[in-house]
Amino acid sequence: MSTGKTVTARPFVITVEFELENDVFPEFLRQVTENAATSVRLEAHCLRFDVLTPSAAGAIDRVLLYEIYTDRAAFDVHLESEHFKIFDETTRTMVRKKTVVQYEIAQHAKMDARI
Repeated sequence: MSTGKTVTARPFVITVEFELENDVFPEFLRQVTENAATSVRLEAHCLRFDVLTPSAAGAIDRVLLYEIYTDRAAFDVHLESEHFKIFDETTRTMVRKKTVVQYEIAQHAKMDARI
């Protein structure tokens, strides 16, 4: 029995927090912002890719990413992309600790029309 409702994939949302090694912040920031811009430009299903840095002066030991993809499959495509693999390889030694957390969007006041 059909309810007449269309089932759609839920957006896939993650944060990635990087705790950085000493003296790598400028280069890591360059690499991560390039990766974010390339992801949004080349990956149609990457809906949002924000690079956040601490607002406190001198707090240059961490970077937080906020990413939204149309679904998990779109995120998997991102992980297999050449630009991500290059970013991951070139920044690996710059990172002391990496924490990835997956979220569900409970409410979004201004949801992108593609979601």
